[in-house]
Amino acid sequence: MTVNNANHSRPAASTCRAGAFGLAVGLLAALGGAHAAPASAVAVGIAQSVPVSPLDPAKRTPARIEVADIDFNRGEGGSGKLTLRFDQPGAIADLQNEASRIVIQVPNASLPGSLQRPLDVSDFATPVQGISARTGAGGTTVVLDTRGGYETMAYQSDNQYIVEVVPRAAPVATAAATERATGVATERTYSGDPVTFNFQDVPVRTVLQLIAEESDLNIVVSDTVSGNVTLRLVNVPWDQAMDIVLRAKGLDKRRSGNVVWVAPQDEIASYEQNIQQARMAIENSAELQTEFLPVNYANAEEIARLLTETSRASGGGGGEGGQAGGFLSPRGSLSADARTNTLLVIDIPERVAEIRNLVTQLDKPVDQVLIEARIVIATESFARELGARFGISGADGDYNDQSSVGVGSSYTDARGNAQNRADAIAGGDPSGRYEINPGGLNVNLPTSFSNAGALALSILNAGYMLDIELSALQQQGRGEVISNPRIVTSNQKEAIIKQGQEVGYVTISPSQGAGTIPIPNVQFKEVLLELVVTPTITNDGRVFMNLVVKKDEVEGFVDTSIGDVPTISTREVTTAVLVEDGQTVVVGGVYEFRDREDVSKVPFLGDLPFLGNLFRSKGRSHEKAELLIFVTPKVMRVAQRG
Repeated sequence: MTVNNANHSRPAASTCRAGAFGLAVGLLAALGGAHAAPASAVAVGIAQSVPVSPLDPAKRTPARIEVADIDFNRGEGGSGKLTLRFDQPGAIADLQNEASRIVIQVPNASLPGSLQRPLDVSDFATPVQGISARTGAGGTTVVLDTRGGYETMAYQSDNQYIVEVVPRAAPVATAAATERATGVATERTYSGDPVTFNFQDVPVRTVLQLIAEESDLNIVVSDTVSGNVTLRLVNVPWDQAMDIVLRAKGLDKRRSGNVVWVAPQDEIASYEQNIQQARMAIENSAELQTEFLPVNYANAEEIARLLTETSRASGGGGGEGGQAGGFLSPRGSLSADARTNTLLVIDIPERVAEIRNLVTQLDKPVDQVLIEARIVIATESFARELGARFGISGADGDYNDQSSVGVGSSYTDARGNAQNRADAIAGGDPSGRYEINPGGLNVNLPTSFSNAGALALSILNAGYMLDIELSALQQQGRGEVISNPRIVTSNQKEAIIKQGQEVGYVTISPSQGAGTIPIPNVQFKEVLLELVVTPTITNDGRVFMNLVVKKDEVEGFVDTSIGDVPTISTREVTTAVLVEDGQTVVVGGVYEFRDREDVSKVPFLGDLPFLGNLFRSKGRSHEKAELLIFVTPKVMRVAQRG
């Protein structure tokens, strides 16, 4: 629908639909009296489609006014808002779009010299780049230089003429686009059919009647609504156009079904306040009702605290004064009996029914969660060592070619066999020329393990003895420890499960008094497998858990002068994780790897090929340890019994 009130620069006639004559008659009847002249112009334009120029000097001689201020700022959605303020109402403004310019002409206004200067507004990031204003014999002209696609919307209220330039990429009617551009959520989304209005000083009641025809709404206008409005709206949803008119004239509306009531804002506020006071008077005079509400699954005291705190925060409940609000009326009261888990409600019947429904919604069984944790500790080790030691001993006497060789499982056994042979030879010779004087070890580089395998060899001739021992060790080990704690708890309730032992150790405290003997004390240290969890079941069926998993082990003991002190290996993880129902997730893991190689040797001799093995000891070890913690939550739904 397009309604144009012709202006001085581009005379245009309004087009009418079927039944326009009836509309014109209605407008004439509605306007009447003081609004007779404007109504005649609109009625002629609608009923007869005859061009009319109400700004023609022959028809109207406007009063001379002056522009008081020119203001520009950024609006919602990146729009530019130009505000022309005049020293008095009655300005007759006309807006025209010319290519990349917007020209506003006010023939009955003059512009002071202080405002006749160009303004650069490109920093506002709107379609408007610059503003220039000038005055002449034809009145005041304001030109807006623009860039890009845009739509214009203009309206006038009293002594202000407002022009909004909206980017076409963010239409005024699209709240989602405005929200994306500005980051601020809009109050509502306009979805009415687009309309175009071009009014010059037309009664507000006439504009509301045209909007009612376009929207098929029943609009009831209060008798106190009066005044005229100047509008230029192009392709604007009718519901937004209505809001603009109401905002420009300080009006408000209330809708009930297909009927809209329009009145000044203070009148609507007074009406709603009277309704509120009447409702409070009815509540204050209503008879109180007493009812007992049993609570099955929840805690009655917690529900009572929730309802009373909310009610007091909103101004009502507990017999306190002030405006009624919340769940209790100003005369209502709510208490809980802990022994029977029952609520006692005393209030008007309407509020008692609301509290009964609310307790029904809150008093529901809470779903439970089974949390299963698995702690896996896997270790693997490998060690290999090679070592050697030998010595050469000499003997005094006449060296015959008699000799002895001794072999044993260790150096001691091998030397003992050779020594026994030497003693036998020495015993057959009374002169004792073959007495042996064994010496010590020349090289002593055995393995570091006392239980390593060894092969020893002793060679004895008439004057010398050679002792050799080779030791070797290879160790392999694999281990796996699996701990599987499980626990069941209600939704959002912390659960703790622990299992382990307390290891005792002795400490010494200083003596007290005159004595000098210290006092021994026995203390205990917990070595535990512990699971602490607080689950929360989300609305989409997943489980959010706050977890603490701890696994301690006694690795050994340290010998002190007062006793053995335990060495404890601690493994712990603290985390929060969101898991699907029944899904297993690894919440933590530690992987350790050690590779060690040791060589002990005699300088220079240990580097000789082949023979160097007799002068060095070699060892190599590999150790791997891996810790993994798995958690699996399972939701157990609890159905409510009828």
